[in-house]
Amino acid sequence: MEYTRLGLTGLRVSRIGLGCMSYGDPAGGLHRWTLDEDAAAPFFRQAAELGITFWDTANVYQGGSSEEFVGRAISRFSRREDIVLATKVSGRMHDGPGGSGLSRKAILEQVDGSLRRLGTDYVDVYYIHRFDPATPVEETMSTLDTLVKAGKVRYLGASSMWAWQFAKLQHVAELNGWTTFSAMQDQYNVLKREEERDMIPMCLDQGVGLTPYSPLAKGRAARPWGAQTARGSSDDVARAFDRDVDKPVVHAVQAVAEARGVPMAHVALAWLLSKPVVSCPIVGATKPGHLADAVAALDVALTDAEIAELERHYAPQDNYWW
Repeated sequence: MEYTRLGLTGLRVSRIGLGCMSYGDPAGGLHRWTLDEDAAAPFFRQAAELGITFWDTANVYQGGSSEEFVGRAISRFSRREDIVLATKVSGRMHDGPGGSGLSRKAILEQVDGSLRRLGTDYVDVYYIHRFDPATPVEETMSTLDTLVKAGKVRYLGASSMWAWQFAKLQHVAELNGWTTFSAMQDQYNVLKREEERDMIPMCLDQGVGLTPYSPLAKGRAARPWGAQTARGSSDDVARAFDRDVDKPVVHAVQAVAEARGVPMAHVALAWLLSKPVVSCPIVGATKPGHLADAVAALDVALTDAEIAELERHYAPQDNYWW
């Protein structure tokens, strides 16, 4: 495993992160394909053995059961001191006024709920899952700063929003001397590159590290065009990736992979890891080879010509924030 710093912070993170949306009670949330605790255990163990120390979850993943699984897995397979633990706030946990959004009431209620489920007294990186247009940014950022000062949170992150919204949040924090964001978790992969327009240049300018999700485009960049998996055939979000505009890019990934004699996943991840702004791609693993493939991608150094070949087929499209 390789390690790096999260943006300009001193926080040391593994170059590959474990995405824990895949683990949680299948009957308790948005997705039907998630792994229950027994099925998820080997992946937590493998992550610890591979040196993957950045573990990423969210309060809304399968109604909070993902956080519960993660908390118990840390105790079972690692130590709290060895894991950089990330979770999120914003999505709906219940219908009450503190059940969603980024109000002071919601953030304070939800961070305590996450800490209980995770079985810890602090989170290393606390993300706002989405921008909340109904709450003043001053209220959100002052409350997040309170969490840092109280020791419940070490670093702040944001996820999936317009660059102007992220800039507004950062600016009000800077004006008031509050803690700013050190991480941005947006969707970024060889098939979805719209963040290169505004968000990524801003993060590069401000020293914010990217921890992108869907680094393999819901698996579409890791297998030949048209190939399906059990998740791909049942996940409505994944099916949204079956668009003809992506076909030539997938073919390019396949061609580079075949020329090198490596899996497509290695090439797609190596492309993402070649970007200076990327600290730690978040990899979701539901099959034994997924994490090993992700770590193996660290040994693939693409040439400038290969990167150009992967990028030249891209066609502008809408942002994908799911």
